Amino acid sequence: MDPIFEFQDRTRRQFLTTAASGLGGVALASLQHREGLSQTLAKRSFNPLAERPSHFAPRAKACIFIYMAGGPSQVDLFDPKPVLNQRDGKKMPDSLLKDVEFAFVKKDEAVLKGSAAKFRPRGQCGVEYSDMIPQIGSCADDIALIRTVHGEQFNHHPGQLLLSCGKAELGRPTIGSWLLYGLGSETENLPGYVVLTAGRGASGGSSNWSSGFLPSTYQGVSFRDSGDPVLFLSNPPGIQRNNQRRTLDAISKLNELRHNQMRDMEIASRTAQYELAFRMQSAAPELTDLSGESAATLDSYGIGRKTPRPTADMQSGETYHRFSANCLLARRLVERGVRFINIVHASWDQHGNLKHDLAWNCRMADQPIAALLRDLKQRGMLDDTLVIWGSEFGRTPLGQGGDGRDHHPFAFSMWMAGGGAKGGTVYGQTDEIGWAPVHNPVHVNDFQATLLHLFGLDHRRLSINHRGLQVRLTNLAGHVIHDVIA
Repeated sequence: MDPIFEFQDRTRRQFLTTAASGLGGVALASLQHREGLSQTLAKRSFNPLAERPSHFAPRAKACIFIYMAGGPSQVDLFDPKPVLNQRDGKKMPDSLLKDVEFAFVKKDEAVLKGSAAKFRPRGQCGVEYSDMIPQIGSCADDIALIRTVHGEQFNHHPGQLLLSCGKAELGRPTIGSWLLYGLGSETENLPGYVVLTAGRGASGGSSNWSSGFLPSTYQGVSFRDSGDPVLFLSNPPGIQRNNQRRTLDAISKLNELRHNQMRDMEIASRTAQYELAFRMQSAAPELTDLSGESAATLDSYGIGRKTPRPTADMQSGETYHRFSANCLLARRLVERGVRFINIVHASWDQHGNLKHDLAWNCRMADQPIAALLRDLKQRGMLDDTLVIWGSEFGRTPLGQGGDGRDHHPFAFSMWMAGGGAKGGTVYGQTDEIGWAPVHNPVHVNDFQATLLHLFGLDHRRLSINHRGLQVRLTNLAGHVIHDVIA
């Protein structure tokens, strides 16, 4: 049956009982009127990005998620393990290797690998950070470091889906999409969810910023760092803006007629995207024009840095400059009301050349990330901007080959700063070699529940009916980690 006839051909019982169009709808409308919700819902019906109230008072209003795809080595950066150094080159206990799967390491050849990094206490809090990230370490008093994050996925794409979508399953909404779905967007001239990339690109690609089964208006929009920020944003030669406006108005009227018949949110999404693209033609070029920033600001982020010569496994080109520019653009996006910004860099997948390639990545990331934290703080923006460093997993305390580490989802480190996070703290403890949590384990779903909580959203209530089930980011799991909340 054609969907429009299916929509219109309702039985008497459906009319009397459904909340959407029957007597239930009359009662619902009356209740909404008393609670002052009718105008909000009416606005949302044809504007999916209209702002909506949170479940409770939020601490954060924007998030910058620095997604270090590939798996940075936590035992070389965030989780010092002197016992691991003492046991360098020794075999792992068989009891720890039982029922464990690796991506590449062969169990019968597995030996422990110590870290060449030096750790020392930083800031007033005295939390230890690696000398490979000295500037991030200097921000220790603003960072809540979690050392016991864990998941079940030991390969990149499934692990990235777990971190982004709450489950290693294609077709599900990502964190930024859930935030837009729950809260709407503060900006009318830019997307509420923006993705900035540098390096080779994450294994999961655009599935890391997909809207899944939510309407497409909630998906992340990938910005480029040269030319038009979004492909085909500029009008072709000969197209005048006033003619474009009239065309959009006509399309909008047709879409609204269809929407009134079908009540399909994807129609509303299409209209919203057309209108957003029209407004972005003015807003996006201004956003990416950094000429108004002071020389001191540009220098602090490392804008224009030369990229050192990489090895064959690393990305060449202008990676250092691009990552620095992305960190500065993230601050500018927050200033303009963008809700969720993903800064994606790959790859931290050091199966070999660990000493060189990890140091290469750290030199790329350390300065601009620290500059971003300081910049937000001195502008008074860090209080309600949540900055996150995260990846799909960490690296094994075992060595791989001559100088590498394999994938390790059993215990790895992530951190958050600002946006209500409790700076200067460490949560969780791993065992003496960094193999598994021994105190306060944090599943990936727990981290996601905590993130949503900082935005005033109860992860158990933020859900949507999909194929007859109420689906949420954290599935049936997830506990808010209150000890990392200020």
